[in-house]
Amino acid sequence: MFKTILVPVNLEDTSLTARAMQVAVTEALENKADIHVLTVVPGFGMPLVASFFPPDAMQRAKKKVARELEDYLAETVPAPVSATPEVLEGHPADRIIEQARAIGADLIVMPPHDRPALQQALLGSCTAKVVTHAHCSVLVVRH
Repeated sequence: MFKTILVPVNLEDTSLTARAMQVAVTEALENKADIHVLTVVPGFGMPLVASFFPPDAMQRAKKKVARELEDYLAETVPAPVSATPEVLEGHPADRIIEQARAIGADLIVMPPHDRPALQQALLGSCTAKVVTHAHCSVLVVRH
C-alpha cells in the first residue's frame, strides 16, 4: 500500500522514535517500501546570530549529525530494508512537510512529541503541524 515512508528522527532522544521506526520497518518489509529517515538541525535563525559562528559551523554540524544518523540506521534498520538518511536545516515541521513532498512520500511515521504528563494527551506542535499540512498520510505512533 505504501511505497515511500518518511520517518523524522530526533537523534537527541531516539527512544521517542523507536516505536515509530519499528512500525515503519514492518510496513516497509510488508510492502517492499523504501524508508527515508530525516533529522532536522535548527538553523541560526538570524544572520546576526550566524555572524558569531565560523562560516563553516553549520556544514560541520550537519556532517556530524549525518554520521550519527547513519550509525543510528545501521543499528535500527534491518538489511533487507532500504533506508536513506537525510539531514536538513531549519524548522522541523516545515522541513518534514517539504521533504515528504520532495521524495513523494505516501506515509510519514512519527511519534507525537516528547513532553510528559498532561501534555501527552495532546500532539506536540511539530506533529500537529505535520498532520495538518502534509500532503500524505501521517501515522502518529505513541510509545
